[in-house]
Amino acid sequence: MNIRAVLPAFLPVDEIRRRLLQLMPDLDIVSEPTASGRYPLGEIEAIVLTTFHDLTAQDIAKMPALRFVQVASTGYDRVDLAACRARGIMVSNIPVANSKTVAEHVILLALASLRDLIPVDRELRSGRWPMIMGAQELGGKVFGIVGAGRIGRELAARLVPFEVSSIYSDKVPLSDDQERTLGLTRVPLEELLAQSDIVSLHLPLSEETRGILGEAQLAQMKAGALLINTARAELVDTAALARAVGEGRLRTALDVYPTEPPDFKDPIFRAEHTVFTPHIAGVTQEAQMRFLQETVKNVMRFASGKEPQFRVDMQAA
Repeated sequence: MNIRAVLPAFLPVDEIRRRLLQLMPDLDIVSEPTASGRYPLGEIEAIVLTTFHDLTAQDIAKMPALRFVQVASTGYDRVDLAACRARGIMVSNIPVANSKTVAEHVILLALASLRDLIPVDRELRSGRWPMIMGAQELGGKVFGIVGAGRIGRELAARLVPFEVSSIYSDKVPLSDDQERTLGLTRVPLEELLAQSDIVSLHLPLSEETRGILGEAQLAQMKAGALLINTARAELVDTAALARAVGEGRLRTALDVYPTEPPDFKDPIFRAEHTVFTPHIAGVTQEAQMRFLQETVKNVMRFASGKEPQFRVDMQAA
C-alpha cells in the first residue's frame, strides 16, 4: 500500500523516519502533502499529517486514490473534512496521546501566572532581588473549564487536589457520576465567565466555536481574571484580548496564536501579566511517543483492511 507521511522539518525527522521505516518500509516521507516523493500523487492511498500542515480540497483532488487520512494529533481542523466526506475518504485523529500532557501544561501556566514566575525570574536574571507582593494561590479559586472533552476532564481531575471550585460549560453535559468524581458543576458560558478567576479553553475549532469569546464575552470576565488558551487561537477575538490585557483588565497565558510563529510586534507581547509558550502544551517526549505508536497502529489497521479507530469524518458535518 502506498502511504505518505508529512513531517515538518523542526521535528526529529531522522529519528521518526528510522522508527517508522522499521514498521512500514515502503513509507514515503515528505515535508509537504503534495511534494514529490517515492510515489506519484495519483497513487497515494493513505496520508499521515501533523497539526502543522493543511490538507485542502485542492490537495485532495490531486490524490484520486486517497482513501484514508490519519492526523497524528488531537486537532484536525486543518483537514478539509467536507472534501474528504464528498470523496468517501476516512479521516482519523489521535485524541488519546496528549490529553494528560495538555492538562499538566494548563496548570503550569496557571501557577506561573498566579505566582508571577516570569517577571520574578526576569528580575533575578537582571541582578535584582524582587519583592513579592502580588502572588496568589491556586487553592480557593474558581476555575472555569470551557469544553469537557478528554482534556477538560483530565484537567478537572488534576485540579481536585488544589481545592479549587471547578465549573464547566459544554453543550453536552457529563454524567452525574463524572461531575461528582471530578468535582465539576455545569453552568452556562456567561455564568462561567462571570464567576471564574481562571478560564481555560478546551474546545475544538469549528464554525460553531470560532470566535466564541469576543469583545462582549471578554467583558463579562472578572477584572484581573486569567484566560488560558491551549486549544486554538481562533476561539478568541485576539484583538479584543490584546486590548483587555493591555488595559490591565485581564491576564492571559497563551500557547496558540493566529499565525505560528506569531507576529511578535503584536502589543500583547509587551503587556504585563502574560505568559507565552510556543504551541507546546501537548508536546513532551512521552506524548510524542504515544502519538507515534497510536498513529502507526491505526495506519496498519487501515492497511490490513480493518476499520480505523478515532474516525472524525463520521461526526456531524
